Formats: sequence, structure tokens, C-alpha cells
Amino acid sequence: MSSSSPSPTTGERRSRGTTRRRALSLGSLALSAALLAGCSTGPAGGSDTESSGSSAAASSDATFPRTVEHVYGETEIPAQPERVATVSWVNQDVALALGVVPVGVTATEYGGNENQSTDWFDAALQESGGEAPEQYSEADGINFEALAATEPDIILAAYSGITQEEYDKLSEIAPVVAYPEDTAAFTTAWQDSTRLIGEALGQEEKAEEVISDVEGQVAQAAQEFPALEGTTFLTGTVDPAAADQIYLFTAADNRPKFLTSLGMELAPVLAENEDAQDAFYLTWSPERADELDSDIFVTSAADESVGEAITADPLLSKIPAVQDGTLVLQTDEQEVLSTSAASPLSIPWALENVVPDLAEAAEQAEQAEG
Repeated sequence: MSSSSPSPTTGERRSRGTTRRRALSLGSLALSAALLAGCSTGPAGGSDTESSGSSAAASSDATFPRTVEHVYGETEIPAQPERVATVSWVNQDVALALGVVPVGVTATEYGGNENQSTDWFDAALQESGGEAPEQYSEADGINFEALAATEPDIILAAYSGITQEEYDKLSEIAPVVAYPEDTAAFTTAWQDSTRLIGEALGQEEKAEEVISDVEGQVAQAAQEFPALEGTTFLTGTVDPAAADQIYLFTAADNRPKFLTSLGMELAPVLAENEDAQDAFYLTWSPERADELDSDIFVTSAADESVGEAITADPLLSKIPAVQDGTLVLQTDEQEVLSTSAASPLSIPWALENVVPDLAEAAEQAEQAEG
């Protein structure tokens, strides 16, 4: 991540707050080790569920059958799932954070590393001692055939945008847990995903432990970077070459949810906008760019040249954060993914790799006001 104003190199950014971030990382790894101990799988995709299924049976007090409610009604889960498959993002992270290694997951084709996974998932998987799950692409939609080949006992879609038709088709393979009722597609908060998946897997107590630990790490990061408190922000995409040059994410989206958890405040221009109340994003006219008043503006782009183009654009350059040098331009897809598809595994990673740049911009905004 970098900003449109002069910014440290990647190496310099990674060196800031080393002691704090090591403490966060060690705390996260300790949690992972405790939660994942004894919860590994055999070869993913095998047919022997006793040896290769996900170890969801670690909770001895889980009662099955049970019924889980979601946007498409109710799903009965006859027995504690051992073979877990997931669609979309987040769900595989939650399962792994709960000590359950999935047998099948969606390949991470945006924001993924060389394994088409994420650094945070791979680190937790290594801690678990489990086998890497089978991967299937969702570039052209859900790969029902590949998912079915993993022979799942349950399919997790608590964070997703699956349609009724997709839900019905997935339900022919195994019981499906869709996203919560009264929640828009791809907006499920990570705490809600964790609780819903915890309920489905019979891991409610562990889910609360995970949530408490991660929220504690967020609170610690907020204390370490006091400039974030009360800093107003906007987050979205700004790109002179795009058909819609300005996208803004609303309070329903996980990016603003993450920033507000650090003590930041969604800028009034969006928080009070009536059009933003029923959607997770909206488009904004470049002619009104000067109205986007906030201390910082977090945007993502393919590369640094987009930042230069924004600065040179006669309309987009009027965004107050651009004029103040507090536009935070994210060009690392994994950094973008860590907060846009926030999970119990990605958030500790984001605290180390994303938050320092936000704090730097907040400090700059604070100095400008002073």
C-alpha cells in the first residue's frame, strides 16, 4: 500500500511498529495453535471421511441434528459435519479459525498468493498440520461439479452472494448455510459469519473465543495508533480511466466496518447520504468530487500510475484528501482483500500490513488541521 503523496518503501513500511506487530502476530499464532491443535485432516478430496474429513467433531457438547436459519430459510444439519466445503471468500478462513480444515475451497483469484490462497490462510493451515484443501475456480461462477467431487457434509456460504437458484443447486450436493437474513450479498460482518458457521459446525463456544481474541487485537492496534481515533474517512475506488470514476463503499460494506472498529468515523457526506442506506456501494459524480470531504480517502488501484492520474485529473484532483496528500492508494490486492473480505484470519494480517499506512495518513491529516 502507498499513498499518492511521498511514502515509505515497502521495506520501510514493514519495519514500522515491529515490536507491536510481532506481539500481534505471536498472539494470533498462539490462538491458531490452540484452536487448531488436534484438528487436522488427511488428503483433501478423499472418500474416507474418518481419516480425511475435517475435524469438526472436536466439540463434545454439540447437539445434532440442528437447524440453522439464513436468507433462504432453514437448513437442517443431521450430524456434526466432518467434510466442509466453501464458496466465495471468508468462509474457509472462518472454518479454519474454528479448527476445521476444509476439504474444498474457492481458489483465491483476486488477492491471492502464488498458491491461489492467502498468506493468512496458509499460515493457519501450516499451524494446523492439515492437508491443503482442493481448490475450484469461481471465475465463471460456482463450479458445482468440482465442489461435489470433494464429497462435503456441508457447504458454507455465510459470506457470499449466492442466489436462490445457486442455493437450490448446492443443496442437492449437501446442506448449505447461506448468508444471514436481512444482510445484503457480500456484506456479512466477520463476527456474524463466525457465529453462523460456528453454529453450523457445533463450535459456538470456540466462535466466541475467536471473536473475542480478534476484537482484542483490533482494540490493541487502535491504542497503538491513537491518530486513528475520530479520523473521518471514505473508502472506495477512484480511477479516471473507469466508466464510473468514483465508487464509494457504504457502512454496510466490510471495509468501512473495519475502519470504524479502529475508532475511525465514516465521513458525514456518506454517512448521511440517503442513497447509501440500502446498498453497500454507490457511484459519485466527478463533478461533485469536491464534496467528498474526509480526513483520509482509501482507494485501490492496479498500480501507482492511477494515483498520478488522479492528481492530474481536473475534477478528481478536487477531492479534499487528494489535495491534502491523504489519499491512501492500495495497489497490493492481498491488502485490499484482507479488509474487503474481512475474516478472523485476515484481520490480524491487516493490522500488521494495512493499518500502519492508514495511521500515517491520519497523522498527516491531524498535522494539517493543527
